[in-house]
Amino acid sequence: QVRLVESGGGLVQPGGSLRLSCTASGSSFSINAMYWYRQAPGKGREWVATITSTGTTNYADSVKGRFTISRDNVKNTMFLQMNSLKPEDTAVYYCNLHPYWGQGTQVTVSS
Repeated sequence: QVRLVESGGGLVQPGGSLRLSCTASGSSFSINAMYWYRQAPGKGREWVATITSTGTTNYADSVKGRFTISRDNVKNTMFLQMNSLKPEDTAVYYCNLHPYWGQGTQVTVSS
């Protein structure tokens, strides 16, 4: 059984930064690609970023240049550094290691 636990969400002003973490247990973390998704109020869940086992990254256009995904395979942890945050980034952020999901962490960008 794989367990994913996100942390690091919170309330931040526009233009601010947050760093999300996702720690995995019960899996061969280092050999799998991992993903961040988000779900804004009243909207469907959307893909945000991917990092492969070798560190290759890919981003949704809406966050490219502002967000950075990374991973620490020793600590079984994935990160999402979010800079220049906008109100439209407000959402619950989820980490994913197919087919498992974390419980989500709320990010609110508001003045």
